[in-house]
Amino acid sequence: MSSAATTLRHEIRELVPVTVFFFVTFQLLALTHGLMLEEYGIKTSSFLAATILALVVAKVVVISDHVKFVNRFPDSPLIYNIVWKTAIYFATSVVVRYVEHLIHFRRLTANLAEANARLFDEVVWPHFWGVQMWLLVLLLVYCAVRELSRALGRGVMLAMLFGTSSPPTSPPGS
Repeated sequence: MSSAATTLRHEIRELVPVTVFFFVTFQLLALTHGLMLEEYGIKTSSFLAATILALVVAKVVVISDHVKFVNRFPDSPLIYNIVWKTAIYFATSVVVRYVEHLIHFRRLTANLAEANARLFDEVVWPHFWGVQMWLLVLLLVYCAVRELSRALGRGVMLAMLFGTSSPPTSPPGS
């Protein structure tokens, strides 16, 4: 039972900061999207959807950090992993948001080709890419902070940010 509690505690410690980051990120993106749609008189309420998405994405990111393909440059200068992970997460977000819109239009049409054509005609692309640019910047910040934390160690990072008196831990692999 002690090992299960330790594992659970470790999972929560790893998941909470990521979840908080993506919760704030997706709420900010939902607000941006809502403000853009308000121009057309469209009211949206995406708090719950953004919250659920934050929980799912946080877990996927924590799991993907253990995949060798995603963590491709662990011993190179930090910028390699920062740019690499940002590119992967950004490309994935573009695909997911595209599919999300495609599913919406598929419900309204007879087939996938018609849904795709309607998507291209009806989606407000400047809004789509505006939200994606926000997400790119936020993912870049996330990846930079995450890689710095990995390199410096959690204790050092917390001490630097919050002035905690916890003993600094050496970076992993040192």
